[in-house]
Amino acid sequence: MVRPRLGQGLFKFEVRDAYRKSCAVTREHSEPVLEAAHIIPYSRGGAHRVDNGLLLRTDLHRLYDRGYVTVTPDHEFKVGDRLRREFDNGRTYYALSGSRIAVPEDPRLHPNREHLDWHAREVFHD
Repeated sequence: MVRPRLGQGLFKFEVRDAYRKSCAVTREHSEPVLEAAHIIPYSRGGAHRVDNGLLLRTDLHRLYDRGYVTVTPDHEFKVGDRLRREFDNGRTYYALSGSRIAVPEDPRLHPNREHLDWHAREVFHD
C-alpha cells in the first residue's frame, strides 16, 4: 500500500523558494538538478513542511535518503565512512564534509533540529 503524496508539489515549491533555488550544501543554482528532500520521509510520517525539508542537488538527495550523508542539528554537512567502505570512492563528497549548510533567512523555516537529529540517528550510518 502506498500513501498518497498530497501536497508534494507545494512542498517542493516552498522549499525551493525558502532556499532561494540554491542547494543547501553546494550552493548550486541549476534548477534541473535541485530537489526538495524530506528530513523525515513522508513515508515515515514526515510532514510536507519547509522545516522538514532541505534543498539538495540530486546526487546529495540520493545519498541523504540512503544514509550516506546527513546534516547535524548544528547545520553541519557530514559524510559517513560507509561511502568509502562500500564503494571505495566519494572523494568529491568528503571535500564537502564539515561544511555548514545554507539555511533560509526566516528562522521559522530553518531545518527542525529534532528532525535533523532523527535523521542522524535513524537513517545515517557512519
